[in-house]
Amino acid sequence: MDVNQPKQEHLLALKVMRLTKPTLFTNIPVTCEERDLPGDLFSTLMKDDPSTVKGAETLMLGEMLTLPQNFGNIFLGETFSSYISVHNDSNQVVKDIQVKADLQTSSQRLNLSASTAVVSELKPDSCIDDVIHHEVKEIGTHILVCAVSYTTQTGEKMYFRKFFKFQVLKPLDVKTKFYNAESDLSSVTDEVFLEAQIQNITTSPMFMEKVSLEPSIMYNVSELNTVITNGDGCSTFGTKTYLQPLDTRQYLYCLKPKPEFAEKAGVIKGVTVIGKLDIVWKTNLGERGRLQTSQLQRMAPGYGDVRLSIETIPDTVRLEEPFDITCKITNCSERTMDLVLEMCNTNAIHWCGVSGRQLGKLHPSSSLHLTLALLSSVQGLQSVSGLRLTDTFLKRTYEYDDIAQVCVVSSKLQAES
Repeated sequence: MDVNQPKQEHLLALKVMRLTKPTLFTNIPVTCEERDLPGDLFSTLMKDDPSTVKGAETLMLGEMLTLPQNFGNIFLGETFSSYISVHNDSNQVVKDIQVKADLQTSSQRLNLSASTAVVSELKPDSCIDDVIHHEVKEIGTHILVCAVSYTTQTGEKMYFRKFFKFQVLKPLDVKTKFYNAESDLSSVTDEVFLEAQIQNITTSPMFMEKVSLEPSIMYNVSELNTVITNGDGCSTFGTKTYLQPLDTRQYLYCLKPKPEFAEKAGVIKGVTVIGKLDIVWKTNLGERGRLQTSQLQRMAPGYGDVRLSIETIPDTVRLEEPFDITCKITNCSERTMDLVLEMCNTNAIHWCGVSGRQLGKLHPSSSLHLTLALLSSVQGLQSVSGLRLTDTFLKRTYEYDDIAQVCVVSSKLQAES
């Protein structure tokens, strides 16, 4: 047996070409000073070059379109398009032709063929064309597998395959940071601020068409990336939202729990789902890409068994004159408590009232409001401290320091102001 026998020739030829938009041609300028030997020769040649932009010949900006010369880069979130052609190179009529295109990734195999129907016959010099599209959703090695089966005039069944390997790269680097904010004086809900840092790690500029946050069912979101001027919103990044290679941009969002989840959001423990980012961009001549992150999660702040927060407090108070504050006490545990409130004076803050006040039973996830009186004996910015809660059921004590700050001024200064 001849081990070096030639491979069998097929009657059909398979051609595969990736479909991409053309690019702008750029030339490499060659310049010199006028006192050099060439003089203005190079400048004249660049001005006469039809591929350069008039008045900007040395900036490597072209005005001519060129067809892609290679496969190019494919980035996650873009749409991969390819043209598949099966041509009959023989002088015979080929029957029962079937063309199949599959995309093999590290985790799955996808059928991309627009039609799986069998073509009854293909005459000489005729072809079967197909265009496939696929939105790339995985990073790493991808293999396009094109298989062709047909039957010759003699009834022999033939089959062959071709493999086309390409890499899918990561276009953006997304980092997130969470900041937990206590409720303000007019609201009982807690705010969460999300900072999303997005970096362009490709080699070409990107037009950031949309960067939005899709919140979970527990939250409402407000984008903090626009400035309202004369009733119109203007992006904080200006009118040109281009992101140059290796540049980073920070987007900020504020999330508030919905009213029906407000109380639960304040005492929830463990990991809380915030939502996911939806990013849409365009590159070169309008190629569109889109990425959605996985569900973003943040660690909810731990308030312990009992949470004490300030609901109302004056900004400025007079020296040695009583003022009132309103506190909210929430049972964050899963058991009923019997609480006792103790007030301890500090060097600057003195509580008015009886310490050891019985607050009664507080059920899980329940809250109560207290109005307390105090005065300051020292001017300046003072910290409100010295509150202590004791659960008589388990004999546990919870101390609260630096729960708020107040500005103390003398009576004379405040009267003059």
